[in-house]
Amino acid sequence: MRQVTRNTLSRKGGRRAVTRVLGGIILLLLLLPSFSWADSPNDPSGIETAITPTLTLSQPLYEDGKPVVHFFYNTNCAECQKTIPYMEEMVALHPGAVFRFHDIRESETDRELFQEFKRAYGKEFLPVPSLFVGPYVLTEYEEITKNLEDALRLTAQQPSVHPTFANNSGSSGEGETLTIPLVAGAALVDGINPCAFAVLIFLLLSLLGLDSRKKVLMVGATFIVAVFCFYFASGLGLFAAIQSSGMSRLVSLAAAVIAIIAGVISIGEALWKKPTPFLSIPASTKGIIDTWVKKGSLPAAFVLGILVGMFELPCTGGIYLAILSLLSNRMTLYQGIPYLLLYNLIFIVPLVLILVVVAFGVAPEQLEKIREEKRPYIRLAMGIVMIILGIILLLEIL
Repeated sequence: MRQVTRNTLSRKGGRRAVTRVLGGIILLLLLLPSFSWADSPNDPSGIETAITPTLTLSQPLYEDGKPVVHFFYNTNCAECQKTIPYMEEMVALHPGAVFRFHDIRESETDRELFQEFKRAYGKEFLPVPSLFVGPYVLTEYEEITKNLEDALRLTAQQPSVHPTFANNSGSSGEGETLTIPLVAGAALVDGINPCAFAVLIFLLLSLLGLDSRKKVLMVGATFIVAVFCFYFASGLGLFAAIQSSGMSRLVSLAAAVIAIIAGVISIGEALWKKPTPFLSIPASTKGIIDTWVKKGSLPAAFVLGILVGMFELPCTGGIYLAILSLLSNRMTLYQGIPYLLLYNLIFIVPLVLILVVVAFGVAPEQLEKIREEKRPYIRLAMGIVMIILGIILLLEIL
C-alpha cells in the first residue's frame, strides 16, 4: 500500500512539474520586455540570389535610371547603429544611386513599408538592418558591408528589373483572407477549453443561494471581463516582445514546438480519457481559486478572472502563443490589434453563453455534467488545432 501511494505521489509530482514547466515557459514569453522593433534573423539571402518582386510596391526601385537603396533600420538596434555609418559613407561614394533611410521604430509608415517590401520579395522573416536594392535583399552588418557594392553594380547593369508600382501602400488580401478564419477558428476552440468553464461554473454554483439573477450576471460578467483583459493585455505584451526582441524566428520556433507537443498530449488525453488532464489548472492553485470564489463579490470576481487567466496557461496557452507568433510574423503590432480583439472576443463567447443560460434557469450542475461528458472531445479538438497551428508556424519559418 505504501509503495502504491509513493508511486501515485510520484506520478502526480511529475505531472505537476511538467505542467509548471510548460506554464512557466508560456508565462516567461508573455512577460518578455520590449525594447525595440525588429524581425528575427533569417538565413542571409546572399548576393548571388536575385529576386524579382512579385507584388506591387508603393516605393520605386529606380529613380531617373538610378537604383534606389531602401535601407530599413531601428535606432535602438546595436547592429543598426553599427551599420548606419557605413550606409552614410555609401551615400557619398555612390552618387549614381539613391538612398532611402527608413526608421521602423519611429515611423509607422516605415514599419508598414517594411512589411510591404518583405511581402513583395517573399521574405517572411528579416532582421534589421535590412536593405532592398533592385532584385537583391541584404541583411545585417556583415552581409551588407560585404555585398552592397556588388549589388549596386549588378543592379545598375540590369535596369530592366522593374516591378509594377502602386499609388498607395499595398497589402496582401490573401493574407487577410487566410488569417481571419484562422484566428476566429482557433479562438473558438480555445474558448471552449474546460479550464475556464470549470471555474465559472464553480463560481456560479456558489452564487445560487443569493436568489438574485442580477447579482449572478454582474459577478459572472466581471469574471469574464477580467479574463478578457488579462488575455488581451498579455497578448499585446507578447506580440510586442516577439517583434522587438530580435528573436522572432526563435520565439516562433519555440511556439510551434510547444503547440505541437501540447497538441499531442491533449489528443492522447482525449483518446485514453484520462480522469486527470495533464494540461490543466495546477492542483496547487485550486485552493487559491476556491478562496476567491467563496467571496462572491465583484472585486473578488475580477481578481479571480485574472488568476484563472494566469493559472490556465498550461491548459490554453499553446493555441494563443501559436496565434500570436503567426500574427507577429505577418503584420505590425498596430495592424495586429484588431485581430487580437477579434480573438479575445470570440474566446469569451462560450463563457458568456454559460453565464446567460445559468442566469436564466439552467442548473450549473447540468452544465458541469455536460462539461465532464464532452471533455475528451474538447481535448481532441484543441489538440488537433494546436498541431495544425504548430505546423503552419514551422512552414513559415523553416
